Amino acid sequence: MSLGHDTQNTVPATKPAQVPDKDQQMGSALRSVYQKTVDEAIPDDLLDLLGKLD
Repeated sequence: MSLGHDTQNTVPATKPAQVPDKDQQMGSALRSVYQKTVDEAIPDDLLDLLGKLD
């Protein structure tokens, strides 16, 4: 008795090999943006304002 399910065209239960590559690329891009933000100079106007808080 068949229920109409095609067992030969099922989706594999594991992730495709491309997903870890995309995860690594995303992680690398996020680290790069974070590092650029950390390395960015603080504008003098902001430093002056922060100095007034002391």
